Amino acid sequence: MAAKLRKGDEVIVLAGKDKGKKGTISSVDPKSGKAVVDGINVAVRHQKQTQATQGGRTPKAMPIQLSNLAIVDKNGKATRVGFRMDGDNKVRFAKTTGDVI
Repeated sequence: MAAKLRKGDEVIVLAGKDKGKKGTISSVDPKSGKAVVDGINVAVRHQKQTQATQGGRTPKAMPIQLSNLAIVDKNGKATRVGFRMDGDNKVRFAKTTGDVI
């Protein structure tokens, strides 16, 4: 099945502690149905100091369920994604505006 959300898409969070925040997808794992969004679902990881690294507390974006994300259309609103044929190419489009993504 074609991916509705891909790396580089601007999305908005629909549910969870970061509801309403916007960000860009940095990676997608279709097998687990999760994506990592920059600045969303951030957890603090503790790094032990070594000879190479300083150590300390580092923020890390954790994966979030794809069902809790929606792509942002040109108006800045959340929208669903549809597919249609544009000539010989299959393209994604925003259901609210009809624009090709």
